[in-house]
Amino acid sequence: MKLLSLINDFLWSFPLLFLLMGTHLFFTLKLRIPQRRIGKALLLSVTPEKQNGSGRNLSSFGALATTLAATLGTGNIIGVSTAVALGGPGAVFWCWLTGILGMATSYAECYLSVLYKEKNEEGLFVGGPMYVLKNGLHHKALAKFYALSTVCAAFGVGCTTQANSLTQTTSSTWGLSPHLVGIAAAFISGLVILGGIRSIGNICMKIVPVLGILYIGGCCILLFLHHDVLARSILLILKCALAPNAVIGGAAGYTLKQAARYGIARGLFTNEAGIGTSAIPAAASGTKNPSRQAYISMTAVFWDTVVMCLLSGLVIVANMLKHPESLLHVNETGLADAAFSYLPFGGSQFLSLALAAFAITTLIGWSYFGEKAFAFLWGDRNIGVYKLIYIVMIYIGAVIPLNLVWECTDLINAVMVLPNVLTLFLLHDKIKT
Repeated sequence: MKLLSLINDFLWSFPLLFLLMGTHLFFTLKLRIPQRRIGKALLLSVTPEKQNGSGRNLSSFGALATTLAATLGTGNIIGVSTAVALGGPGAVFWCWLTGILGMATSYAECYLSVLYKEKNEEGLFVGGPMYVLKNGLHHKALAKFYALSTVCAAFGVGCTTQANSLTQTTSSTWGLSPHLVGIAAAFISGLVILGGIRSIGNICMKIVPVLGILYIGGCCILLFLHHDVLARSILLILKCALAPNAVIGGAAGYTLKQAARYGIARGLFTNEAGIGTSAIPAAASGTKNPSRQAYISMTAVFWDTVVMCLLSGLVIVANMLKHPESLLHVNETGLADAAFSYLPFGGSQFLSLALAAFAITTLIGWSYFGEKAFAFLWGDRNIGVYKLIYIVMIYIGAVIPLNLVWECTDLINAVMVLPNVLTLFLLHDKIKT
């Protein structure tokens, strides 16, 4: 833990924050601010398009739903809660800004992955940063390194963190055994995972929009109930985000460095712009137009971070101001639960159910990312081995310590950023809008 914490503090205190924000800004300007076309992108995401190739490929909306399934999860709730606890209210601003600027990077990642995708032995489209490295940069060694990192991330970022957060929630709310919850989560997720990409896509298209609407609705109700402190909450977030020195009293206070470190790290964890994994389902779609799919996939970052993480952060900070007594004896992951306890209809149960459902969909979505990376390294014939290991890791993640999970997550994210960002810069001339 001490070693991991030391490495992460170094990587996320300056090198990766500078690299990521620089990448986001570069592509925002290079692509002439693609964020301004978010209205067009949202419309495209629900507009059917004639697909190219096998009808077994994902639709454009199916690719978006799979991405959202993987990114909409405990990071939007537990991740924001830990970011505020460790980095102060200002972390909400940095998390949100990462989403705004990260849309351009997400566009670039998905464009290249659609451009350089290929067909596998079954006639299905496959792609992602490893295929961009292989077919675009012709660097097979780096492609294999990224694919291996993605497999590790699937077991860590997408599997153990979600399973761990799921058991933390169910144990505190209903007193359920982590072992029992781990087995149940592995069984439910396994049924979908074993059904393949069409099964994953169909489940995600049905569940993810409903979950998103319900959670956004709960946040809006809380913000309405706390409308008298909403303006103060926004001002506090901005003040803590931009002040160079500690601005809140207490044992240590919160600084700009802390706010940026945890806000950007958690923002990256939840929207994955800069990691490149969202490009994997984008390339699996049957679309003929790289730009169209890139715009559609870009909306995943918008919904995930610009909307949902911001709402979570506002709800938490508003509750801190209006009900400070609710934070007594609350740990770093409990800020969201304290805030949602003020919902008029069983807030704690609502949040726990939302967390459980989000965790399951994230487990399912991330399994596909890891599956495609595993197939890139060892072929489609061995996918059964990967799926079995992944399902077992769900149970293991449910019973290991939370702090270790998050530290490993931050380190894996950092490792994946480097080859992906290198690829984006070397091939930036290929990206069009």
